[in-house]
Amino acid sequence: MALFSKSESVRRFTAHVVFSKLHFWRGMHSRTKAAMEFIAKGFSALKEVDRVIDYCELNDKRLIPLLKTAKEHFELALEADNTNTHARYWLSKLHLKYHVPGANKVVGAALLIEAAEMGDADAQYELACHMRIENNYVQSDQQAFYFLEKAVDQLQPDALYLLGIVYLTGDCIKQDVGSAVWCFHRASEKGHSGAAIAYGSLLLRGARLPESITRFNNAKASPCVRKDSEAVDLNRVEMARRQFENAARAGCDLGLRWLKVLEEEEKRSGVENQIAAAKLNR
Repeated sequence: MALFSKSESVRRFTAHVVFSKLHFWRGMHSRTKAAMEFIAKGFSALKEVDRVIDYCELNDKRLIPLLKTAKEHFELALEADNTNTHARYWLSKLHLKYHVPGANKVVGAALLIEAAEMGDADAQYELACHMRIENNYVQSDQQAFYFLEKAVDQLQPDALYLLGIVYLTGDCIKQDVGSAVWCFHRASEKGHSGAAIAYGSLLLRGARLPESITRFNNAKASPCVRKDSEAVDLNRVEMARRQFENAARAGCDLGLRWLKVLEEEEKRSGVENQIAAAKLNR
């Protein structure tokens, strides 16, 4: 009888623990959902500000209601879920970038640092940029590079592009074109137009591709294509063309210019080939 009572108490305790955990996770899910709804409304208001801000003054009074709406909803998101890094990041941008009533750059900086340290990739990238541009301390470059690498680990497109530029120019670190190509390649896959242009132009210049990229491309190519050096060069041109087309589709004028350059080069090569063929036939 005592054994039965003991097993019954164990079952009740287990059920209580499971129910408590379920209740905790349900409450957490509810708070996260509420926070994301507030963030969506705040982001919608901020997106409208960005749409018209180029056509008016930064402190235009007509923007105030939208900025207030964005700020209130990001603050409500933090109240609903204090661990939400997205709300911290967007609220920090409001304080640092926009002329919102009650804006405080110190508060914005604190929120940005918190979001970055909590693992938000966008915040890590923004913080790295602020440290490099606005901070005159001796270790600012090292700290900026630390957060930049953290954002790159999460494949944040802007961070990948910036790190690619750093590797390409040899700014603060040893120049490494291969690493730059890899960064541009991954950022381009994420839809970054600038990275697509940089990646395509390096392909045309004959930059050596990292093994992680060539292994994937070679796996898709037939053996005869892999052995033909002319086909390799042609493949580089086609890869570059795809990058420029992606950039052009995203609205980048530079992508259109590069496509025009390729078209003119193809026409010139075609004319030269015709002249060479005519000479051989004489």
